[in-house]
Amino acid sequence: MKFLTRTIWILSLISLLTDTASEMLYPIMPLYLKSIGFSIVLIGVLEGIAEAVAGLSKGYFGKLSDHTGKRMPFVQWGYALSALSKPLMAVFVYPLWVFFVRTIDRLGKGLRTGARDAILSDEATPATKGKVFGFHRSMDTLGAVLGPLLALLYLQFYPGDYTTLFVIALAPGLLAIFCSFLLKDKATVQNPVSERVSFFSFIGYWKTSPLVYRKLVTGLLLFALLNSSDVFLLLKAKQAGLSDSNVIMIYIFYNLVYALFAFPLGILADKIGLKKMFMTGLLLFAIVYAGMAYTTNEHIFYLLFFLYGVYAAATEGVSKAWISNITNKKDTATAIGTYTGFQSICTMLASSLAGLVWYQFGAMITFLITGSAVVLVILYISFVPFEKE
Repeated sequence: MKFLTRTIWILSLISLLTDTASEMLYPIMPLYLKSIGFSIVLIGVLEGIAEAVAGLSKGYFGKLSDHTGKRMPFVQWGYALSALSKPLMAVFVYPLWVFFVRTIDRLGKGLRTGARDAILSDEATPATKGKVFGFHRSMDTLGAVLGPLLALLYLQFYPGDYTTLFVIALAPGLLAIFCSFLLKDKATVQNPVSERVSFFSFIGYWKTSPLVYRKLVTGLLLFALLNSSDVFLLLKAKQAGLSDSNVIMIYIFYNLVYALFAFPLGILADKIGLKKMFMTGLLLFAIVYAGMAYTTNEHIFYLLFFLYGVYAAATEGVSKAWISNITNKKDTATAIGTYTGFQSICTMLASSLAGLVWYQFGAMITFLITGSAVVLVILYISFVPFEKE
């Protein structure tokens, strides 16, 4: 376990605390917004704008981190914005204020993502990237288990008291901010360049990036265009007759599987190859979606969400580890930020498309189309080189 340095442990703990705060509010966010007068359409617009801001800012701040040679300020301010924005959501109920605060929260995610993943990459070697990113994902996703459980526990005693929950979520956020100040930039990272960085300058990285990066990210973005929000999986479970509490529990179960498997699968990925692990994850995704098209059995749903958790563990951290291995070290934050930025936009489009297909043709066709199309993505990824060309 020597590969887990002090910096990796602190970053992973920060992610756990931040995700605990975020996921504490995730299940009740739509309920809260509806309680203060937001329509379903307005909620959709709010989330769409927030995700677009997060997506575009990931690329910009990743580029800026590489440009300035700084990592820690982006990480510290990113986590601070996300933590402090949560209680502000409950201060006023005006739509413009809610839009502003929610956007600040997602801006924090965009601010920290590229720099944080670059730090993880710098702390690892090519032979330990899967382990390091897998461990971080395990800790991060553990927060997605603890958060909803804490929210459910609180609401058992104080049903409908959403406002107080927003304030409670500040506690793990403040702990995350405190932990972030235990980190310091390494002198070797600092290599500032004088030219100015514009908001969309990260897009230019696509032209100058290694060919293998463009090939890989093309495949990853094709998959992102098919990978709609997990909400659709939960809606299918609800449609099949599961109770609200069972739907929440199945979501917690999925995150628990994800958290438990991300680290061991990261270790395995370093042994068998990141590419093989990623393709295995995509195959599990296709199986899950094919199963979702037909099943109405509660036990089968739990099996499918188990496989879905394993899929997530086999792909999320592995994809970033793979990207960091095929790009120059000085461009790591830009490379990952550019990918995750475009990924956010593609995921937003995927959810819109899935919603339209579901509305027009039903859930079965939605899941069958997605599952079948992912097989084509697997075939494409199989031709992408594992290393730099």
